[in-house]
Amino acid sequence: MSLPPPNLDDRRFQQLVDEAKRYVQQRSPEWTDHNVSDPGVTLIETFAYMVDQLLYRLNRVPDRNYFAFLDLLGVQLFPPTAARADVDFWLSAPQPDTVRLPAGTEVATARGETEEAVVFSTEDDLAIVPSSLIRLVTVPASGEQTDRTGPLGEGKDIPCFQRRPAPGDALLFGLPTAVPRCIVAVRLDSRVEGVGVDPRQPPLVWEAWDGARWVPCATGTDSTGGLNKPGEITVFVPAGHTASVTAGTRAGWLRCRVTEAAPGQPFYAESPTIREAEVFTVGGTMGVEHAETVLDVPLGTSEGVAGQTFSVPRTPILLDAEPPAVQVSSDRGWQTWTPVEHFGASSPGDRHVRIDAVTGRFAFPPEVREADGTMRAYGVVPPKGAQLRIAQYRTGGGAAGNVARGAIRVLRSSVPYVAGVDNREAARGGVDGETVENAKARAPQILRVQERAVTAEDHEAIAREAAPSLRRVRCLPAVAGEGGAVRVLVVPDAVPDEGGRLRFEQLIPPDSVLAAVAARLDERRLVGTRLIVEPPAYQGVTVVANLVADEGEADRVRGAALDALFRHIDPLRGGADGTGWPFGRPVQYGEVFAVLQGVPGVRLVEEVRLFPADPLTGRRGGAADRIDVAADALVFSHQHQIAVTVSGPGERR
Repeated sequence: MSLPPPNLDDRRFQQLVDEAKRYVQQRSPEWTDHNVSDPGVTLIETFAYMVDQLLYRLNRVPDRNYFAFLDLLGVQLFPPTAARADVDFWLSAPQPDTVRLPAGTEVATARGETEEAVVFSTEDDLAIVPSSLIRLVTVPASGEQTDRTGPLGEGKDIPCFQRRPAPGDALLFGLPTAVPRCIVAVRLDSRVEGVGVDPRQPPLVWEAWDGARWVPCATGTDSTGGLNKPGEITVFVPAGHTASVTAGTRAGWLRCRVTEAAPGQPFYAESPTIREAEVFTVGGTMGVEHAETVLDVPLGTSEGVAGQTFSVPRTPILLDAEPPAVQVSSDRGWQTWTPVEHFGASSPGDRHVRIDAVTGRFAFPPEVREADGTMRAYGVVPPKGAQLRIAQYRTGGGAAGNVARGAIRVLRSSVPYVAGVDNREAARGGVDGETVENAKARAPQILRVQERAVTAEDHEAIAREAAPSLRRVRCLPAVAGEGGAVRVLVVPDAVPDEGGRLRFEQLIPPDSVLAAVAARLDERRLVGTRLIVEPPAYQGVTVVANLVADEGEADRVRGAALDALFRHIDPLRGGADGTGWPFGRPVQYGEVFAVLQGVPGVRLVEEVRLFPADPLTGRRGGAADRIDVAADALVFSHQHQIAVTVSGPGERR
C-alpha cells in the first residue's frame, strides 16, 4: 500500500466560517446577529472563501513535489500509437494500365451528426496492376502438370481436378505478371459436375506463389458454388506474390486447391468442369494508419550551447515506427543526430538527441560537472548558427482510430479510376497518450522493476510498455518439460462487430507485436531464463437456451439474449466486472442462467445447456453444467443458439 499524501490543512469553507463565528463570540460578545443577512457575516464568508482557495493551492504542493520527483526519475508520458488497417481500393472498371496510388492517400470514416470523420492515410505506394489469363494448368495430387490453355481456347470442357477429386488437386491460373496487393476477379463458365459439395462451403482454398511457397489468399464473394456454375470469385492477392516458371511458362501464378474436408463438410464426388475462364484486376489493398506525416519541419538555429531544446509545432510525435532524426546543416551538407532514450551511454563524440514525444521537444546533450571539477559532454552539440530541421515525422494516433470493419468507406484524396474503399477487418493498435494520473501510478512500479524482469508482475509490466496496444497480458511459470522458461500470454485489443461479437482471428496478435514484446523482455530477463511469448489458448463455449417472452417480443428478446451472452462470455470485456473473463475461470450453468434471466423481457428461462467447442474447427462436445478452462486459457463465445417461446398463443422461434 502506498503512503497517503499529507493534507497540510484540511479545513474547508464551512469550518472556517464556524471558527470565525466562535472567535467573534469570544472577542465581541455584544455581536449577537450571526445570520447570513448580517453584513459582518457576509465579510466572514468572503474571507473564508478566499482562505479556502489558498488552502486548496497549499495542498497541491505535494503533487508538485511528486511531479518534480518523476522528472528526476526521467519518467515521460507515453505518446499515443496509431491504429492500422488494410483498406481495399476498388476500381470503377478494369483498367488496361497500372493505376498508382501514392503514399499518403487519405481515406476516412463517414462523418456523423455528432462524430467527426476519422482520417487514415496509406503507408506506401500502391500499384494496381492489370492482369489476364495466359495459362491454365491442372495439377493432381500426384504432381503431374497438364497445360489446358489450348483446349480451353477451343471451348472444350476442362475438368478442374481428377475424376475423383482428392485433397491436393489444384487448378493453376497463370497471369502475365505478378499482382502483389491486388484484388483479382476470376470469372468462370462452369456447369454442375462437382456434385456432392455444399456450394456455400466447398473444400477449396486459393493460394498465390511468393517465390518460396504457396501463400493462402483471402477470398471475397464466390458466386460459382464451388466451381459448379457460372460466376466470379474475388481473390485478394498477398504482398509477396512473385512471378515464377511453372509448366514451362513464366507467370504470376494463382491456384485453387482441394483441401481435406472438415468434420461434417461434404466432399466432391465428381470433378467440376469449366469451359471459359477469365482473370482481371478489380482493385488493390494497402495498409493505412491513423496518422499524418509532416514533411520538412524547420526547428530553428542552434545557439551552440549544451542542453538546448527545440520543439515542433504539431504534437504529439508518434514513435511506434522509426523515430524522427534531427538534421543539422554544415559545410559538408546535412548531418544526422539520432534519437536515444537517454544520454547515459553517450560518449562526447556521439550525435544523439532525446525526444519528448508528448510535448514535441527535441533535447540535445548536456554537459555535467564531474567530482574533480571537469566538465563532461554527453554528446556533440550542433555548432552555433547551424540550421536544424526534421525531414519528416508522424503525428496523430489514439484510440479513436480503432474503427470497426466496414467503417472506412470515404476516399478523401482524388484518385482516377478508384470508385470506392472499404476495410475488411477492424482497425486496431490505436492507443491514447498516457495521462498524468497513470504516470503517477506507474512511478512506484518503475522503482520496483528497475528495468529488470524478475517476477511475473515485472514481465507483465514490461510487456505492456513494449506494446501499448495489448488489452491483456498474463505471465505464467513454465509447464512440465519447459524448465527455465517463462510464458508471457498476450491478448490484443479488438473492436467487436455489431452486437459485441468478436471473431476468433481478431484475438491473434500480429507477429510485429509478439516480436516487440519478446525483444523488450529479452533485454531485461534474468540470465538463463527462456522466454515464450504467445497468445493464450481459447476454450470455445456454446450456450443453447430456451426462453419464454411476451407475445410480440420474441425477436427483440432473442437479440438481447444473444448480446448478453456475447458480452458476458468475452475474453476482452466480459466477466463479472467487465474487464475480461479471468484466465482459467470455468463457465458454470448458474451464472449463465442468471445472465439470461436478467435480460429485459425474459419471463422464464426454460432450459440452458453448455457445450465446449473448438473455435478453430467448430467441433462441439457434449452438454455439461460446467466447462473447465485451463490456467493458460480464456473463453470465447462460439455460435450461441437461443429459442424463444411466446407466453401467449404463438409458435416457437
